[in-house]
Amino acid sequence: MKAPSAYAPWLTPLYVGVVQLGAYATARLPAQERAELLRAHSTNVDNLRAGRWRTLATSAVFVESPLPVPYGLALLAALGTAEAAWGTRRAAGMFAAGHIGASLLVYGGLRAARALSHKAVTPDTERAVDVGASYGFYATVGALAVSVPHRGARAAATAGVLALGVGPVLNRRRDFTDAGHLAALLLGMGAGAAFKIRHRAAVPLRLPSSTAPRSRSTAGPRNRRTPALLRRRTAAPRRRPFRAGPQAT
Repeated sequence: MKAPSAYAPWLTPLYVGVVQLGAYATARLPAQERAELLRAHSTNVDNLRAGRWRTLATSAVFVESPLPVPYGLALLAALGTAEAAWGTRRAAGMFAAGHIGASLLVYGGLRAARALSHKAVTPDTERAVDVGASYGFYATVGALAVSVPHRGARAAATAGVLALGVGPVLNRRRDFTDAGHLAALLLGMGAGAAFKIRHRAAVPLRLPSSTAPRSRSTAGPRNRRTPALLRRRTAAPRRRPFRAGPQAT
């Protein structure tokens, strides 16, 4: 069986293409109808509180506007790298875990903030449009960062993505999606580290070649004897013919 890295990623371009085509299609709708469609598939407080859990899946295939070229390329690069390195199933699982996990954490945080103070979360925030692939994207980037083989490069990548997630949260103009991006990033980093530890535990310990036991074929000269020689050594000795000497007179 081929290793997962031997397969070219196919789900990533398919997913990004579907999202982009859907964005162009929804952009042609009237503004009011388009807003209602996006709100119906959002993981906002109103939908999740009403039990519309399907939005945890459908929100990942809708975006508010067509993907900008830099973001679309970054999405293709991150998800495609993950799919090529881990395989389609694991990469899709990481994306889904980050998207769903961050959505639920944001929902729980908004519900808790609403319970503490009605001014903290307004009705407009509870009905806000919250769709897109960004949560899954951040989770995948976080998992890739902690999976870099070289220690120095891994530390630099981890610090970079943490700055990418923490910076917007510290901004005064932050909103709940910034917290969701940071949550997805941390989820991805935790999952990536867990996968790495599990992979190390599954790899058997290999002895160095100098201490490895020698095979019978190279153990010594005795094992290099040919079958003909072995047969000759183990064959019974031949009897010499008896020859009578001259008789004494």
